[in-house]
Amino acid sequence: MDVVISFLLLIIFLFVLNHASHLTITSAVKVSDVTGFGKTAVGFVLIAFSTSLPELSVSVIAAFGGEAALSVGNVLGSNIVNICLIVGLGAVLVGLRRRSNSVGVIPALAKEEFGSLYFGLFVASIIPLSLIYIMYGSWFVGLILLSVFGAYLYLMSKVRVPSEQSRSVSEEMRRKLRLYVTLTFAGVAGVVISSYFIVDSASTIAEFAGVPKTLIGATIVAFGTSLPEFTIDIRSFLTGHSALALGDIVGSCFINITLILGVTLVAPALMGTPLTVNMVVFSDLVIFSLIANLFLWYFFSTGRLSWKEGAILLFLYVLFLATTLEIIQMRP
Repeated sequence: MDVVISFLLLIIFLFVLNHASHLTITSAVKVSDVTGFGKTAVGFVLIAFSTSLPELSVSVIAAFGGEAALSVGNVLGSNIVNICLIVGLGAVLVGLRRRSNSVGVIPALAKEEFGSLYFGLFVASIIPLSLIYIMYGSWFVGLILLSVFGAYLYLMSKVRVPSEQSRSVSEEMRRKLRLYVTLTFAGVAGVVISSYFIVDSASTIAEFAGVPKTLIGATIVAFGTSLPEFTIDIRSFLTGHSALALGDIVGSCFINITLILGVTLVAPALMGTPLTVNMVVFSDLVIFSLIANLFLWYFFSTGRLSWKEGAILLFLYVLFLATTLEIIQMRP
């Protein structure tokens, strides 16, 4: 009976999580328009941070509850979902909608903006590999990750592009700035509450089914916490705002690896219960995440991301699920 209730709670609060995150994102975008932040800053910092709130909440709550494996699996699994599933599906849907083999979703961006995409993918790739090499993660590693995140924010502030919407903001919107800020915080509260129940329900289901928590974190919870990116970015692709979608996805991957993983490692130490995570057990997740990043890097460099490239990313995601669920054995 407990597992049935946990499953129902998981479904309910994934739904709540989606709507709470959507409220956070839409309100934060209005705040950015009123205050004059540029599109690059919105995509890479504000939107990416907002859509990463579920991963942040789930990971921190799991870490405080002694479920560090769930936190790390959630971070790496979310990155794979972001690139393989969301970008892949977005490219395929755009190709089917426009009925063209050559139509892609890579927008015309400034050199600095493409540089930010490459930088985000590079850091999201090199950090997990480095953690596998040193074999563990600790509070000191977390401080380094947070420092990298801070440096990234500084660099982004230097390449910020003025927003076109900010020039045509009405006085009515300016007067509602306080309301938009309040709605943003209300959305964050909903994200935190729903994330708690998601972690609790996922842990109960994992124990009942005898499934490792790393598996639950990399699949069910990872997809659930990626629902904000999925909802917003797929809609952005279909409405011709692929720059915002790609910025959000790469920014979210970067934030997952630096801010979220960093906070996950540092937060318990601040409470007097430092933890050390054995990163070797996440080798397969890191490899899949690296492959996804390299594919997207290659598509950016060639300037082509049509339905064919999207199909490749979707196939990689299916392969990831098959190996994670042990339907396919990649190792002898």
